[in-house]
Amino acid sequence: MKRFTERAITIIKDIPTGKVMTYGQIAGSAGSPRGARQVVRILHSMSRKHHLPWHRVINSKGEIGFQDEDQFLLQKKLLEEEGVVFSGKDRIELKKYQHTPAVPLEEYE
Repeated sequence: MKRFTERAITIIKDIPTGKVMTYGQIAGSAGSPRGARQVVRILHSMSRKHHLPWHRVINSKGEIGFQDEDQFLLQKKLLEEEGVVFSGKDRIELKKYQHTPAVPLEEYE
């Protein structure tokens, strides 16, 4: 497994209940600021195997990225069960719910 993938998995696993991170934020924290699409791939292909809290990862606008209605509703339900509140057009207030890892990048190595 590549170092970026390992770091991203660790970061995703460390997102606390009731908090979210963006794809780009995870990518940057894992050492590849332009790797948001790689984070999407990791979530898609490895969530089940690594028991990732995939529902805590959203886009940079504070929105759920799924276009599929069933997946969208499932993610929204899981986040709401953790206490995340959506506003207006199904957005999450990032200032309130965004998790910022305190662990320096070096500790993911």
